[in-house]
Amino acid sequence: MTEKPFLRVALAEDASALKAIMAPVIAESTASFSSEERDEAEWAAMVEDRLARGRAFYVAEIKGEVVGYATYDNFRPKNNGYRFTMEHSVYLNDAAQGLGLGRTLMLMVEQHAREAGHHSMIAAIDADNTGSIAFHKTLGYAEAGRIPQAGFKFDRWLDVLFLQKFL
Repeated sequence: MTEKPFLRVALAEDASALKAIMAPVIAESTASFSSEERDEAEWAAMVEDRLARGRAFYVAEIKGEVVGYATYDNFRPKNNGYRFTMEHSVYLNDAAQGLGLGRTLMLMVEQHAREAGHHSMIAAIDADNTGSIAFHKTLGYAEAGRIPQAGFKFDRWLDVLFLQKFL
């Protein structure tokens, strides 16, 4: 029998696990347009900052190992006109794929944002990432816009697709 996953609020002490989840994403995929990794101190600071500002930051554990996370923060944070629109991140390591953890983490993040009085959630996705697009559409996200050649990674231009869900 496999151990049941455990979901909880992230801690600063999860920084090394969060960094480990994102390392292959950054190095090998366009699921994140970034080519720069955060160090553990930056991850710890992000967790603490988001929680201190009333944002959600959840992790999923299997057998005591953090295998995924989901969080959200303001979309376009320097403009208060967007203060009710949030943008999320959800990532799982390979071991956690296909277990329903991404869906559960997303539903937790959305519920948190809804209860905090936010109006909508944005997903910014590589337009070629059909898996992530399908995942979001099953959760009720709809295409809200596309910016051609907005990102650049692996020596090629990437279109960003925005999906939105009203909370």
